[in-house]
Amino acid sequence: MDNKKLGRRNAILGTATVAVAGVMVGFAFAMAPVYSLICQKLGWEGTTQRADAAPGEILDVPMTVRLDANVDKALPWTFKPVERAVKLNLGETKTIFYRATNNSDHATTGTAVFNVTPEKAGVYFTKIQCFCFEDQTLQPGQSADMGVTFFVDPAIVKNSTTDEVRTITLSYTFYNKAKPLPVDQSAAVKGTTTISLKPVSGTASVN
Repeated sequence: MDNKKLGRRNAILGTATVAVAGVMVGFAFAMAPVYSLICQKLGWEGTTQRADAAPGEILDVPMTVRLDANVDKALPWTFKPVERAVKLNLGETKTIFYRATNNSDHATTGTAVFNVTPEKAGVYFTKIQCFCFEDQTLQPGQSADMGVTFFVDPAIVKNSTTDEVRTITLSYTFYNKAKPLPVDQSAAVKGTTTISLKPVSGTASVN
């Protein structure tokens, strides 16, 4: 085969490879919202649910919710729960707070992703309001208490695969909005419901 034909064949092969790669990338982006919706509906990977209000049924069955907080190294914040754990009955509405402080000398915006463990409890852990529903911006040195209002659906004890669960861990990780989210976290960002922050008295010093 002469060089001219070989070059033409390689060009065609290269073009086809790029086209296939483009289609695959496009398909991945298109499937991300679908995957996110499926996870939310079925509680896969610890994805929690959202509701406008609690169901009204409260069972005399106590549940402990442990609170976990993490910050990606690209975001100059301190982020931790005000309480390490809370107790509530199934169906009872509870509001807890996480405290965030911007340790930098400039305004920064964070995006929170979340999950619960054990993962099978995700379909029963329901948020009414949450700071994670929208991005959060803190000014230099600013601190704020960020609220989460939630309940654990009483149906959790009516399912033979979850009826033994009495402790759930609610975990958040804040990422820098200015930086791309890790691929495995992109689908975890939910909703645009507006909530307000509860300011902490005073401001943190800037290091």
